[in-house]
Amino acid sequence: MSNKIVAKRNVEQYTGRVITRFGAELLVTNGDQRPLRCITKRKLDHAACGDEVVWQENQHGNAFVTKILPRKNALTRRTYRGRPKTIAANIDQLIVTSSWLPRPIWDLVDRYLMAAVQLETDAIIIINKSDLELKQATKEDKKALQDYRDIGYTVISINAINGDGIDELRELMKNKINIFVGRSGVGKSSIAQHFLPDTEILVKEISQSGEGQHTTTTATLYDLGNEAYLIDSPGVRDYALDELTQRKLSDGYREFASYVQNCRFNNCTHNHEPQCRVRTAVEQGEISPQRYQRYLNALKNMV
Repeated sequence: MSNKIVAKRNVEQYTGRVITRFGAELLVTNGDQRPLRCITKRKLDHAACGDEVVWQENQHGNAFVTKILPRKNALTRRTYRGRPKTIAANIDQLIVTSSWLPRPIWDLVDRYLMAAVQLETDAIIIINKSDLELKQATKEDKKALQDYRDIGYTVISINAINGDGIDELRELMKNKINIFVGRSGVGKSSIAQHFLPDTEILVKEISQSGEGQHTTTTATLYDLGNEAYLIDSPGVRDYALDELTQRKLSDGYREFASYVQNCRFNNCTHNHEPQCRVRTAVEQGEISPQRYQRYLNALKNMV
């Protein structure tokens, strides 16, 4: 993921992707060679894991990042001062993770799917701890999973302990930059370890060789082969939209899309307005009543 570009002032420049941050320094891909430590100008200190950057060699120290290329998207979270901070960029696929213990929260799954829509990424749904399904899954749970399948989402049953479902997930991660999202305790780290058996080796080796230290809140990009990449970070995994609007909410329910244009009012909330095509579709069984009710619950919580 590193390529030479046109020389500038007799200095060869290259493109690469940010693997992680170590304080004020970046670790950037360098083709098939060992990743490079880079420094940046102050105006580029917002570079984040997943960013594509232009860098050049420096005979007197670390390589130097000269430009951040345009982002496809960015995952952000609020700092303690309330400012948005990018923690990962250029995501291709959200892997929305739940389990049978702790039990799935379908409203939360819906919220992650809304995030995928806003980021214009693919999304797949996985349910970990498949060995507990017979004991834990209710009829409502099974209906929820079928609803997702009916509107086009891929749903995979996983057992992180024995590896069931891992190969299917691995296939869907090819040619994409992936990221796990989901509540604590569902087994995201255990699943990730099937793809990253040596995760600590490179990061520890590099961090101990310099001043910067890798922390558990820093997003890190891992090359899985087959053009598949995984961004691993607790801060990213628990990501969800923090500024939800009615439009974003409605857009997040993909099954509404073919109906909203036929609502009587352009600003229809699909709740109480007359001649709402979405509500009619629910009444006629074209949209899942359970999904629609979760939409109404989320709409109510926005008020």
